[in-house]
Amino acid sequence: MTKEDVRFLIMAFIMKLVVVESPTKCHTIGSYLGSNYKVVATNGHFRDLTTRSYDNLGIDIKKDFKPFYEVTKPQIVKELIAEKKKADEVILATDPDREGEAIAWHVSQILKIDPKVTKRMEFHEITRDSIGKAIESPRTIDLNLVASQETRRIIDRIIGFDLTKLVKAKLKQKSAGRVQTATLKLVYDHEKKIESFVPEEYWTIDIDIDIDKKIIKIPLYRISGEKYKLENQEQAMVVCEKLTNNFITLVNIKDSIRKIESKPAFTTSTLQQEAFNVYHFPTSLTSSLAQRLFEGVKINGELVGLITYIRTDSTALSDSYVNRAHNYINETYGEEYFAGRKVAKKGFLAQSAHEAIRPTSNHRTPEFVRPFLLNYRGKGNDNESIGEMLYKLYKLIYDRALGSVMSAKKESVRTYLFECDEYSFKVENSHVVFDGFSVLKKSESKEDEDIFSHLILGNKLSIQKVNPEQKWTEPPARLTEAKLVKLMEEKGIGRPSTYSSTIKTLLDRPYIREEKGLIYITQEGTINAAVLNKYFPDMVDAKYTAELESQLDEIQNGEISRLDVLQDFYDDFMKKYQVANELIYKSEPIKVGRNCPRCGKPLIIKQGKNHKDFIGCSGFPECHYVEYEKPTEVEGETCPLCHRPLLYRKTSDGKRTFIACSGYPVCKYSRNLDEKLEPTIYEKSNCPKCGGKLYLKNGPYGPYVECENYKECGYRNSLKKKFRRYKRKA
Repeated sequence: MTKEDVRFLIMAFIMKLVVVESPTKCHTIGSYLGSNYKVVATNGHFRDLTTRSYDNLGIDIKKDFKPFYEVTKPQIVKELIAEKKKADEVILATDPDREGEAIAWHVSQILKIDPKVTKRMEFHEITRDSIGKAIESPRTIDLNLVASQETRRIIDRIIGFDLTKLVKAKLKQKSAGRVQTATLKLVYDHEKKIESFVPEEYWTIDIDIDIDKKIIKIPLYRISGEKYKLENQEQAMVVCEKLTNNFITLVNIKDSIRKIESKPAFTTSTLQQEAFNVYHFPTSLTSSLAQRLFEGVKINGELVGLITYIRTDSTALSDSYVNRAHNYINETYGEEYFAGRKVAKKGFLAQSAHEAIRPTSNHRTPEFVRPFLLNYRGKGNDNESIGEMLYKLYKLIYDRALGSVMSAKKESVRTYLFECDEYSFKVENSHVVFDGFSVLKKSESKEDEDIFSHLILGNKLSIQKVNPEQKWTEPPARLTEAKLVKLMEEKGIGRPSTYSSTIKTLLDRPYIREEKGLIYITQEGTINAAVLNKYFPDMVDAKYTAELESQLDEIQNGEISRLDVLQDFYDDFMKKYQVANELIYKSEPIKVGRNCPRCGKPLIIKQGKNHKDFIGCSGFPECHYVEYEKPTEVEGETCPLCHRPLLYRKTSDGKRTFIACSGYPVCKYSRNLDEKLEPTIYEKSNCPKCGGKLYLKNGPYGPYVECENYKECGYRNSLKKKFRRYKRKA
């Protein structure tokens, strides 16, 4: 037996423990590594700053901001320690970002293994090849990256703890935080722009001309060679008078080629924006769907990660992907469809640690994986199946990444320029001469016929009609989740991993609300943003948050020390906090104009759970008198089970109205607001008293029949015994 054989046998019996973040990855990665690897998950963070210290911060400010951690998931830690005892080696394979590095470090602390020598496995896609390469070339934990995450967590704890304490005591609100408050300020500023907008009047003009017995509208393009602005009706009428009963002359025909380049591959934010714009997926839904595609989907019995790591702000693509895409495009579409990697502009605070989001294989086309994705059951957005949504998101990612290295779409454009005195009119007609990357969309839309093609220079066409139209400038469009994510990215607020969770936090508070995809700031959000902007103008400003993110990057690169950043932040923050704590007065309660019938003190409006307002006594806790809004009765209808009145009620979160029986909890009948129930006719017999129709109903004690004339004849009979007898015979 050779030394190589002996080494192989030894390695075969060495048990290795691989620690990942998500349980889904355990199955996928475990299937690639083999039987001598045990893969376990931390389920995200399992340790955090304690809240049990003397100030609840979990940080000793005087001792260089020393953090104190506590275990938040003891069962996970128990499992990690037990598995470590069975293993000969530990390999840390958490996500390749700041948070993932911190989790790896926390694992090393819990398991008491040296982070400077412990193997750290890094991969950006979950495929057999990628996992194989990562396991063969591990690195160690990046302690600078860990210091960066710890600094961010300490700052967020101090800001979140102190500002939350302030807004709870003074404003009676839920919370405040570094990223969420800066994001709320963006919404607040945008709302003020909408409110302060003053519409301005302007007029546009187009003309009707007759070509081959077809009326064609042509817009006014220029006046005396300059862009025009008609501010009122008088100015518009001057133009109309000159054009009425006049002619336009064809003075120029210009041919050109227009190139439309493909967009770069997705980053986290652009994926969330596109998924919202195309399919109206909320950012949180896009994140969860993308996570599932990344962690693995069962294809022909094998778990395969379909896309690369989803938290990235880079549009870069690896050489291996570009080369594979080159071969696939040549085979499928032809050499002329491949353009190669395009250089995209680097966004504000963008990093190049990761690739863009892309498919792990070009041959796993959306059509190929669709039947496997449709196996996933459950309902998601607008009651659509999870499988269908997974397919839609995967197709977006696949087409965008492949299209980014494909040739531009080319259109032949013919421009016709008409003139009538000093007024110019322009018409464009285009058709595709090379589809390029748009071949992926497989569009079957027909191109419009060029009805001007038979015209030659100097031809005159009579103006059939002049159409002036009054318009008003529009206020800034309301934000959507997609636009808010774009703003956060442009301003440098947060990181790709925090966009969707930040928006969800603002919705849950609720500092913002969403109606038909549009974002509105609530009264609570307005107060929160206005007060914090007054006393903490720097910290709620996007520039401050962006500068802090930049400093965290410098800690990560070893350029500045963690202590310097924390000390500068803390000194500045506490000065502002002490001033704010003295100057912000508690908000006065809103009185309702009546006194408590029990103790005589003024009644005030209070906020209960889920932000539902109610009337209560200002003498609380001595007096517990409260008044709740009485539910409204449903007119002309009673409960089909017990004939008690039906009421309009709201869900616990106050977001949805439904109909329920007033006899709850004895009678538990309820239905959706838009649901209409047609009575079921009992066809076996008629009412033995009056001969009327019998309706089959289901009550709290089982099925029964009831006469349509119940109020007059009073006939009702249980079917419970008959059903039981039938079942016994069966």
